[in-house]
Parts: sequence; C-alpha cells; structure tokens
Amino acid sequence: QLQASGGGVVKTGGSLRLSCAASGRTFSSYVMGWSRQAPGKEREFVAAIKWRGYVAYHADSVKGRFTTSRDNTKNTVYLQMNSLEPEDTAVYYCAAVAADTIVVLPNLYDYWGQGTQVTVSS
Repeated sequence: QLQASGGGVVKTGGSLRLSCAASGRTFSSYVMGWSRQAPGKEREFVAAIKWRGYVAYHADSVKGRFTTSRDNTKNTVYLQMNSLEPEDTAVYYCAAVAADTIVVLPNLYDYWGQGTQVTVSS
C-alpha cells in the first residue's frame, strides 16, 4: 500500500514536500516513482528512485527544481518541489514497480497511491 501526502496550495516560486509511505510489502527491490496528472492531460512521469543504492532520475520539466529521495528506515519516499510554477498544478501520485533500473513510463508501474493535489497559484 502506498500513501501519498503533502499536497496543498502554494504561490508561484513556493515549495512543497510530498511524502509517500509504503506498507504491506517489502519494497527493497522496487523502483518508486512520482507521476502527475493535470486536468485534461495524460499522466506524466516526474521522478523515480531505486530503494537500493542512490539512483534517482528526474524528468527534464522538473530537473533542478524537484528532488526525490528516500528514507529506508521509514519506508518513505519524498518529492521536494521548489520554485513551483502554475504549470506544476496537478494531482501527484506515487507508484512502485519491481525493477532493476529506473522506469519512466507511468503505465509500467504496478502499485499506486491515491494521489495528492498540488495547486500553484500565479
């Protein structure tokens, strides 16, 4: 089970940190990903990180502004979002897939959290 939290309303240039708490299974061999979906748009990959070893990847649209990280002791993955823009407004989802390498296609993820709304006002 994946539980995402931390969304909210923030002004342009602001920051938010999303959390994704994992429970119910061992995710040590999984890739944890973040995706987002804005109204009327397809789900878009944002970032992903492996539980084992510090391997992370961020989409070009968020590179330099967003950072994903994990805390193995808490079974939690984070998405730190800085310099937020109105274009970042979306429902953000965390997801997991059993994989050895970073997965950037949202439809390849097997387990999904419920999503958390991020709204950036101009």
